[in-house]
Amino acid sequence: MRDTPTRRNILQIGAGLAALGSASAFSLQLGALGSAAAQLAPAPYRALVCIFLFGGNDTNNMVLATDNDSWGRYWSARNTGSDPIALMPVGTAPVGIGQVSTVAGRTVDGRDDPAFWGGVIPISTRTANPIPAGTNASVRTFGIHPLMGALAPIYAANRLAVLANVGPLIVPTTKAQYRARSVRLPAGLMSHNDQQSVWQAGSAEGARQGWGGLMADRLLSTNTQNPVFTAISAAGTTVFLAGGQVVQYQVTTNSAPALRITPAVGSTLNGSALAATRLQEILRETAGPSLFSTDYATVTGRSMDSAGALNAAIAATSAGVPAVPQFVNPITGNNETNSLATQLQTIARMIAANSQLGLRRQVFFVSLGGWDTHDFQNGAQGANLARVAHAMAYFDTALGNINGTDMRQAVTTFTASDFSRTFTTNGDGTDHAWGSHQFIMGGAVQGGSVYGQYPTLGIDQGSFQNPDMSGNILVPTTSVDQYAATLGRWLGVSDTDLDAIFPNLRNFATRNLGFV
Repeated sequence: MRDTPTRRNILQIGAGLAALGSASAFSLQLGALGSAAAQLAPAPYRALVCIFLFGGNDTNNMVLATDNDSWGRYWSARNTGSDPIALMPVGTAPVGIGQVSTVAGRTVDGRDDPAFWGGVIPISTRTANPIPAGTNASVRTFGIHPLMGALAPIYAANRLAVLANVGPLIVPTTKAQYRARSVRLPAGLMSHNDQQSVWQAGSAEGARQGWGGLMADRLLSTNTQNPVFTAISAAGTTVFLAGGQVVQYQVTTNSAPALRITPAVGSTLNGSALAATRLQEILRETAGPSLFSTDYATVTGRSMDSAGALNAAIAATSAGVPAVPQFVNPITGNNETNSLATQLQTIARMIAANSQLGLRRQVFFVSLGGWDTHDFQNGAQGANLARVAHAMAYFDTALGNINGTDMRQAVTTFTASDFSRTFTTNGDGTDHAWGSHQFIMGGAVQGGSVYGQYPTLGIDQGSFQNPDMSGNILVPTTSVDQYAATLGRWLGVSDTDLDAIFPNLRNFATRNLGFV
């Protein structure tokens, strides 16, 4: 026999059906403004910002080992095919279109040719990265993609760090163990949907809660005034922010990041100045004949109140957030809107309003797609990496002076992606792989260094057997759980809660990677 719906069932159904087209997803905001919460001593404001790169960013071309031994193996693997994807070595001057690159040995035929960009940008390290087995270098040196120059000053100022060869792991896993399948491996390796879910939620596609949302659950009580704004997405619904108690609040990238039901003075709705007011009254009507309509109206009313409070706070504080500077696409040469930078501008507006809203902890999510570069990688990835650098540099600048306050110490931003891509080219692109390198940015970040073990590079050939690479994919030496737990600990999540959020964390000897 079918179960009789309970009031709780109806409320859950109503929340799911109540979307009215608002990008703020106001119908999902189940927490009342100013709802009762455990009273804790005021904590200094902190926020975590996830930049997710959907499609699998080829980080082999984002952060590179530039010592002679590593570079030689990189060059031989990538300077081949119909459209080689190997970047030029440090110090190489840009080569004009129609000119011959003596380094690459070919004529530059467009702005998407790596020779046109010049050499990889060198970055130093405050702490030497260990030299792994199989590498003949006496010291590891590094560089970043030539179209990511906007990040170099932030790295030099010690507000940007690199985490090397990180990926989903259940237990520490060697190349031999991976090949023999002698240890438990994450589900759905090299599958887009599964690995996006594993990175954000710790399990394959179908996961219901993400670690950003679960962290927000633990910190919800610090936001005693407006807990509804604890978990914020500027990129639509995401499992990363789904928690047990917290409900993610979605915002648009418009100047006012929440729904407005009441028009400005003097405006009309459907030709009537009273229509918007009447619409609010209808939506808030709780005297309906059913529990469904009553709960629906209650949820909707709370959501409109939330939107009103947010819009008011944004209006009072957003003047302190600068405009996004013009982005020039390095592949086309055209001025474009950088959607990632616009999302981060919206997040900066939310951060600027934190004091007015009475918030102490927030978790944010933004994203950029277009990283599935099986073909035409030079142009597609080159433009996207430039977008990331432009957006992160803008965000660093914006946080440096929000209404006269430097907020960089209070905000840590990090990148993530499905996976990195194969070390070898398929001719003009790369395919799905595993371990990747990621950026962490913020005033609290112990920047200017590469954390984790940057791997040995190169595919197995003859006597050379790479301990870190199976075929042409990197086997991670650092787990996503370690990465996330380090960020969570900085945010204020207790070790006990971290163990609950990341049950595999106890399998790794190092819980805190030390980059923040």
